[in-house]
Amino acid sequence: MKILVLNGSPKGEYSITLQYVAYIQKHFPQHEFRIIHVSQRIKKIERDHQAFQEIIDEIRSADGVLWSFGLWVLCVPAQYMRFIELISERGVEDAFRDKYAAVITTSIHFYDHTAHNYMRAVCEDLGMKYADAISLDIIDIMQKKRRDDLTIFAENFFKAIREQVATSKLFKPLAFSDFAYQPAEPEVRIDTRGKKVLVLTDAYDGNTNLGKMIERFRQSFADEIDVIDLNDVDIRGACLGCMRCGYDYTCTYQDGFADFYNQRVRTADIIVFAGTVKGRYLSSTWKTFYDRSFFWNHTPSLAGKQLGYIISGPLRQNPNLIQILEASSTARQHANHVDIITDECENSAEIDALLQSFAERLVSFAEKGYVRPQNFLGVGGHKVFRDNIWGRLRPIWQADHRYSKEHGLYDFPQKDYKIRVLTPILMLLTGIPGIREKYYANVKTFPAGRLKKLIEHVD
Repeated sequence: MKILVLNGSPKGEYSITLQYVAYIQKHFPQHEFRIIHVSQRIKKIERDHQAFQEIIDEIRSADGVLWSFGLWVLCVPAQYMRFIELISERGVEDAFRDKYAAVITTSIHFYDHTAHNYMRAVCEDLGMKYADAISLDIIDIMQKKRRDDLTIFAENFFKAIREQVATSKLFKPLAFSDFAYQPAEPEVRIDTRGKKVLVLTDAYDGNTNLGKMIERFRQSFADEIDVIDLNDVDIRGACLGCMRCGYDYTCTYQDGFADFYNQRVRTADIIVFAGTVKGRYLSSTWKTFYDRSFFWNHTPSLAGKQLGYIISGPLRQNPNLIQILEASSTARQHANHVDIITDECENSAEIDALLQSFAERLVSFAEKGYVRPQNFLGVGGHKVFRDNIWGRLRPIWQADHRYSKEHGLYDFPQKDYKIRVLTPILMLLTGIPGIREKYYANVKTFPAGRLKKLIEHVD
């Protein structure tokens, strides 16, 4: 059978994920593998309709499609997302319909689930039969167990194609609304109290719901705020994955993005990201912004700031995108995720009230320096970064390493010497039946009792 591999890495043949595909190819020589470097060729694919059509023809003739990519900032690379956009923009969804699909990724497992959810939803939206997916660590292929897992994954994919196995669906199609938002003038305008407010958007069009929401948000303030359209920023391409920024945050691109990010974005106290739902994400322009911002590596370059979103479109139907947006504020940036305001209530007065309240909270939290404590996803994500930056990835991401040392992010449990001393003593003592009985008899009341005493003596 013919398997078409759509390689999403901008690094082309040097993609780590593609080496895993090569392993599959080696162990299943009876199948024909056709590899297309979609992300690496995206500019030609956009410009040259014949080049795009040749890929579509390959898809039509394939028995199965293997989506292959490394994770970039919570999802697929921007170039890959742009290719996915072109499929609908050029009306060739039918080429994918009823094709069996599988996804293979490599990463350090930081938000690999959101990337996989995104791709599964994309496949289902295209009418594909989603057979399976596998998320691998960047060095898993060195372990026999993981090579065996990879082989089983491939066998399952090929069997699904051969036997025309029934496949399940997890994502409902998105339903877009034709509601037209009509804002009213605010009765009260908010003092920014010296805080710099920035709105970033990929489409500042006053005739759209998004444009009207941005304008209504802007009018909520007594002071002028900055609104910047990403299309006006000198961004000459998406991230190439060269990792040269790893040493000192210097991007290999010689365009205006790094200066724009450092001088306009990082200097703001409050940043609102405004976009329209496009498929299972926002636009690939937004993904380019996030990917290019990675010249700050894994370092939280917007730490302590107030971040929020103004979104037009069916976000409530897109819980995976909600999680990506929240993680972009919290797990990625250690910032305060204030809220997401959408036009989905389809009530202009309610949207006005939501935007007004949003503006008030952003300023209030900025003035107080409030950052909500991280939840499981943020805490867990931090530990993934911490362990990898301290360990095997330190030679590449040296800037991250310096930041982590300076800001106490290497909070390994073995550094808590009090716990290291007390824990083995308690383990030893609870081995004695009488002490163990008393210990567990007080386990229910002791933690709360200790906190009650603390509350009595603190402000």
